[in-house]
Amino acid sequence: MHGKQPAPHADVWSDWLLHHRHAGDSEYEAIVRAKIGHYADRVLDGARLAAGMTLADIGAGDGLIALRAIERFGPSLRVLLTDVSAPLLRHAEELASRRGVRDQCAFLHCAADQLEDIGDASIDAVATRAVLAYVPDKSAALREFHRVLKPGGRLSIAEPVFRDEAITACALKKMVDAERPGSQDRFLALLHRWKAEQFPDTKEKMSQSPIANYTERDLLHFVQDSGFTGIHLELHIDVLPAAFPSWEAFCGSSPHPWAPPLAVILEQRFTPEERQFFEQILRPSVEAGQSPSTERIVYLSATKPTA
Repeated sequence: MHGKQPAPHADVWSDWLLHHRHAGDSEYEAIVRAKIGHYADRVLDGARLAAGMTLADIGAGDGLIALRAIERFGPSLRVLLTDVSAPLLRHAEELASRRGVRDQCAFLHCAADQLEDIGDASIDAVATRAVLAYVPDKSAALREFHRVLKPGGRLSIAEPVFRDEAITACALKKMVDAERPGSQDRFLALLHRWKAEQFPDTKEKMSQSPIANYTERDLLHFVQDSGFTGIHLELHIDVLPAAFPSWEAFCGSSPHPWAPPLAVILEQRFTPEERQFFEQILRPSVEAGQSPSTERIVYLSATKPTA
């Protein structure tokens, strides 16, 4: 994960990945881990690794891709895990030690667009999962990926696309702003208040937000402009049944590291009476599994030319 410089013991990235992503709910954590494991497997398929290669897992988080790659390709695979979050790097290193593969790993504390400590043309494959979405200068990161790859090396990424969520937040704001004073739809106004805490709700905010100011086509152009060839992109849009095992898991989780959970928003931005009103309407549909989610994931693979 990438963003602000980390605190000594915890930061926004480790708090989200280890806690807020699944709300501390063991049942929901199992659901989330199964889902992201699928993402990681697709990334590794696109990387076309083989025994004896070196993989750079950029924005490694808890080391999911790197450790999964070692499981697949055995003791001759070398992996370099980078992350802007020192707490997450320590967590990943502890996991590698517990699994007895620490000697196959190297850990580097840096941002995705600042890989100066990785040599030119020294890596066989670069992989990311939910990393570029949080990098303001995606082109700079991709140029770094291109630089560190050997000729013929592979890039394989999976990135969420949040632009539609921001467009929804903008649409809610327009509807609320257009209503006459005294005649506002109360639930609509509260719904906007929730969504605006998690996603930009104006065009200006969208243009300044790394998670909302690009589309899958922009990502394709960034990769192409960075010098990669043989580019293959798939946009997967899945409308899924609600996976939350409880109202508490729904409220305690958040869609990305910069988004406060609904529980926090209700506590900080709603009055007690507003919280009660909002929950009375929303909670029954959540608990009945009638709140489907839409996930948009871009899978992209490409090659650094040999000449």
